[in-house]
Amino acid sequence: MTMTQAGVKAPESPWRGEARAMLSLAWPMILTNLGQTAMNATDVMMMGRLGPQALAAGALGSNLYFMPLIFGLGLILATSPMIATELGRKRHSVRDVRRTVRQGLWLAGLVSIPIWLFLWNTEAMLVWMGQDPALAELAGQYMVWLQWAVLPFYGYIVLRSFISALERPGWALVIVFAAVAFNVLANWCLMFGNLGFPTMGIAGAGAATTLSSLLMFLGMAAVVTIERRFRRYRLFGRFWRADWPRFMALLKLGLPIGGILAFEVTIFNAAALLMGLISSAALAAHAIAIQLASISFMVPLGLSQAVTVRVGLAFGARDPDGIGRAGWTAFVMGVGFMALMALIMVTVPRPLIGAFIDAGDPGNAEVVALAVTFLAFAALFQVADGAQAVGAGMLRGLHDTKVPMLFAALGYWGIGLPLGVLLAFPLGFAGTGIWVGLCVGLAVVAVLLLSRWLRRERLGLADEQRAFG
Repeated sequence: MTMTQAGVKAPESPWRGEARAMLSLAWPMILTNLGQTAMNATDVMMMGRLGPQALAAGALGSNLYFMPLIFGLGLILATSPMIATELGRKRHSVRDVRRTVRQGLWLAGLVSIPIWLFLWNTEAMLVWMGQDPALAELAGQYMVWLQWAVLPFYGYIVLRSFISALERPGWALVIVFAAVAFNVLANWCLMFGNLGFPTMGIAGAGAATTLSSLLMFLGMAAVVTIERRFRRYRLFGRFWRADWPRFMALLKLGLPIGGILAFEVTIFNAAALLMGLISSAALAAHAIAIQLASISFMVPLGLSQAVTVRVGLAFGARDPDGIGRAGWTAFVMGVGFMALMALIMVTVPRPLIGAFIDAGDPGNAEVVALAVTFLAFAALFQVADGAQAVGAGMLRGLHDTKVPMLFAALGYWGIGLPLGVLLAFPLGFAGTGIWVGLCVGLAVVAVLLLSRWLRRERLGLADEQRAFG
């Protein structure tokens, strides 16, 4: 800041203030996302110590687990823009915020029931899909314990949305890293029978994840009950009182978010399956490239979560300039970071690949060569992925989710996947074709979301004012 002649600090630029607020909100979310990724990575690493069969069974079980989990997560994420909008409209709103959190927790409980019923039949479903019966049995043992993690995880997400809307996300970071440490200890005890615990094998990994998710929810519940800034909301007061209009509003907003996430996640599942049809080397190289892309994606994902809050606050306050500043600030940050990561992937691919596989081993030469090629496409993929992630968060802050869901369906499944299949198989581009399809699909979605945002910005708050009456 500059000083005036009177020695008083000049007022801060609105754009600089927005950037400061965005970073302050986003960085704990980014680290929280990385912490949750670390928990999954820990499970995979420790399953590997049980042997390749356990690792394969765990991979099968995890893929089946994340399919319904991600869709349900979209429903729960609707609490974030709703709470932010209420706080933007009335900064010290208590009753409306409490009701939204309560109905978010109700929704978490109700959506968990069909997911439990689905996952309870993991073994039978995997056998029906043609998987090895022995692997399906192991995956079923894993899922018997893992499936119960769904409800506490969703409860944690609802409470995290609440503290994030109040722009105090730091507690979520503390809790998730405590849960990561606990998860490592619980895996070590339950999987391998240490410290007098029974040796549960792969089932122990499922139990450890469920206990860690329960710890996350209980930790967050303790924070919102005890911490002075949060306890005045009395979130668990009159918990059994229904608010069906608000529940239906959450469902209406959340269903398209769940659809967007489902379309995005399933195209990556489909890409992995298609790589497996090409060769084991292509699948291994794809796994390395997509893992690197997933790590860097945590930054735009955190910015997407933060911009939903910042846009939601401005939206509730009927502040068109604030909406524009919040959206464009996050967009520039997200795309700028991903452009930097793209540059790194193009210029130094081998050191990155070497973190996953011995790049100097002649036996890995084919995998390394393919991974280098895939990383070049992943660089393009990075920029488009960052743009679509932040763009979806910008629109989510405006409660605009239905049309973005259609964009996701068109871009991922209407254009990206068919193009990838065409290039990979009939035209003979193999794994490169799959990656071209992913890049094009993400780019299409990013462009459509950005054009939607520009349209909403030109219209100002007219649509939103009609929505609120």
